[in-house]
Amino acid sequence: MTNINRRSFLTFAGLGAVGAVSLGKPWGLQYAGASTIPTSGPGTTLESVSTPVSSSGYTRLTAGPGWANIVRSELAEPKSGREDRRTALASLVQLTDVHIVDAQSPMRFEYVHQITGSAFRPQETLTAHGLISLVRRVNSIGSGPHTSRPFDAVVTTGDNTDNKEFAELDWFLTSLNGGTVVANTGAKDRYEGVQNSGADLYWNPESPMLDMYKKAGFPEIPDFFGAAFTPVSSPGLNTPWYCVFGNHDDSVSGTVPSGIPPLEAMYTGSLKFEVPGSPEQAKQIDIATKFDPSAIPGILSAFTTPPRQVTPDPSRAPFTPRQFIAAHLDPAHTGPGPVGHGFAPDAGETGIGYYSFQIAPGVVGISMDSTNRAGLVDGSLGAAQFQWIENTLRAGSSTYYDAAGSRVTESRSDTYFVLFSHHTSDTMDNLIPDPENVLEPRLRGSQLLDLLHRFPNVLAWVNGHTHENKITPWPGATPEQGFWEINTASHIDYPQLGRIIEIADNHDGTVSLLATLFEAESPNSVEYSDKSAAGLASLYRELSFNDIHRDPKLTGTGVDQNVELLVHTGR
Repeated sequence: MTNINRRSFLTFAGLGAVGAVSLGKPWGLQYAGASTIPTSGPGTTLESVSTPVSSSGYTRLTAGPGWANIVRSELAEPKSGREDRRTALASLVQLTDVHIVDAQSPMRFEYVHQITGSAFRPQETLTAHGLISLVRRVNSIGSGPHTSRPFDAVVTTGDNTDNKEFAELDWFLTSLNGGTVVANTGAKDRYEGVQNSGADLYWNPESPMLDMYKKAGFPEIPDFFGAAFTPVSSPGLNTPWYCVFGNHDDSVSGTVPSGIPPLEAMYTGSLKFEVPGSPEQAKQIDIATKFDPSAIPGILSAFTTPPRQVTPDPSRAPFTPRQFIAAHLDPAHTGPGPVGHGFAPDAGETGIGYYSFQIAPGVVGISMDSTNRAGLVDGSLGAAQFQWIENTLRAGSSTYYDAAGSRVTESRSDTYFVLFSHHTSDTMDNLIPDPENVLEPRLRGSQLLDLLHRFPNVLAWVNGHTHENKITPWPGATPEQGFWEINTASHIDYPQLGRIIEIADNHDGTVSLLATLFEAESPNSVEYSDKSAAGLASLYRELSFNDIHRDPKLTGTGVDQNVELLVHTGR
């Protein structure tokens, strides 16, 4: 481990003093006085946020005012003058839950969306366009808005694909590394999915039929599919990026365990079930995906509505975790690096999906694999990984607390740690044994919280999965044992955001985590005749805002959006 390297950074001279809002204890907002924290950061939500034109019905979006930067002081008090003293240690970007979708795959259950809204999204044909626009935004921002430190790393915290298909994985890797994406599978000259099924259940964009989405105001858009399947180029990220497993990268539809032969065969087959014979059949499938996946083939065989004949495509084949890792290790997918995007050179054989990496001198990232190979939505950690996390933290800590709570001091350099996972602390209770290691105990998120409290140099645990902006302080037994859990919204469901996290030493016994959200680099609104890549990325955001299943709480409140999070270091 390397000693923390103090570096100078460019200040926002001339911006003037502004009133920063501080989150007091407990949860009361109070003004903390003048601050040099900027009130606008070009390209971020400090500057502007997409906002609806209308407060009811289907609406277009326009540029709205930016979100304020809020100082949160639950773990450490902000000290005056820190903006002038601080040194930038690291600057990183979190992308999460981009859910690149093969919208025509036969191995999907779109028809249960009235029960489980995420089963079908009207914008899902445009996920590649949305991600490429997000990549462009990361490149154009380039550095942290508070410290001007160029981005050291981009970390994508899981659910990179929607349904663990090789086609989806190729589009994801190409989008982040650079190249051309044609987001189409099956027939090359036509769309074969639920959005031209003629079924009332779905938005049929090219049809004048009044489906349930058009009844809610969704538009008719001629030549929608031809535009969506036009090749779109990605510049690729300019910054080295690292990958984390999500449950959708590991399980069928993010919940059904792999290895059920009839379901595996459906991926590359020619039959697509689009409409169940009755709402009861849809409910049976929804329940089976969550609790009894082996029952799915039998339920499908009883459907009274015949499946659609579609063009089979071998690129829809599902990948295994080892194949997912191997694709990242393929030299063709190195992009800005590093080789493997964090995964060890032999991880394609071992299947080990966790690793550590240097974000910047003195700041180390720990990438965890919180998926459970037995399937289901929620996760946990295997005992071997849990022990590896403890060993990694101990090796980079001069002071820590043992399991009994006694303080231990050793002669080694201190390193700051930021941990990354897909699942959150409260979505890690899936203790079903790993099919490849049935005797290994599984550990909960609450047990990981206890472990992290033992190491004062842990700054944050960054994750996704819930598609929600939510930031939680985790105070410890002493002030220095506290850290933050930073949960960020997805890039498939609105508000479709990424998050910048700048780490700065305030040289007063505290470190600030300056967390800033940003949207993709696409217009707030375009004419529906605009079929350019930027226009389709704009439509992607608009459709997500108007999705009949949209959950407004995913945006979070001000204390979960643009924030300064203070951590007491004891130094």
